[in-house]
Amino acid sequence: MKKEKSCGAVVYRRAEDGYEILLVKHINGGHWSFPKGHVENGETEYETAHREILEETGISVYLDDAFRETVTYSPLKDVMKEVVYFAATPTRGEAAAQPEEITEARWVSAEQALELLTHDANKMVLKRAIEYIRDRIK
Repeated sequence: MKKEKSCGAVVYRRAEDGYEILLVKHINGGHWSFPKGHVENGETEYETAHREILEETGISVYLDDAFRETVTYSPLKDVMKEVVYFAATPTRGEAAAQPEEITEARWVSAEQALELLTHDANKMVLKRAIEYIRDRIK
């Protein structure tokens, strides 16, 4: 069985009524998720997450590796994929979709994010991230 690994983050920012989550809509499949991508040779999880978020959204982030959630699934027959998510806050840049892979990058409320996320595993990651973020924002 072939193994793949991707890394990304639940990127959040403060808003008037709490905080917002950055979601991306993928060209392939049209699904909503968090920015993420494949680990390249020699990269750490942290480096991959930072690079992929910047490439997909145009936003540079501070990654908080105290939050780390992993999702494992099989996207294709004989392929097992692991995705590692961190929590992250933007440091510079405006959300702009990478046209080769992403049709839209959008800041939404946590409630909207739960509605838009396509996969249940990502919804669970978001719920855990919300708990983590709320504990940190207090």
